[in-house]
Amino acid sequence: MCPTFTCFTVLCLLGAGFLEAEVTQTPGHLVQGKGLDVEMYCVPEKGHIYVFWYQQILAKEFKFLISFQNDKVLDDKEMPKKRFLAECPSDSPCSLKIQATEPQDSAMYFCASSDCTVRNIG
Repeated sequence: MCPTFTCFTVLCLLGAGFLEAEVTQTPGHLVQGKGLDVEMYCVPEKGHIYVFWYQQILAKEFKFLISFQNDKVLDDKEMPKKRFLAECPSDSPCSLKIQATEPQDSAMYFCASSDCTVRNIG
């Protein structure tokens, strides 16, 4: 069984809603004003060692942001590192933080977990 997904729908600046999935992503939705910090959390399916974060801007393709194996970053080449930070500590939920939000951050943010190495969701 490969990736399971849930989604964050980002509206206005940032917002969210769920798809049925085995991962737990919170908050359920989020609308945030420009210039503020936001943090989203993801609890992967029990036993899964891979966690992935994706971004989908309205009417565009999914953009891979970062992947983890347990608490180690596997690939973060596409992550906008200036204001985005992701962590996946072994003793707490994974998180995606955006500092000083900008209008271009408005998107759906997806967290996925997997017990295999599949990286394509589209």
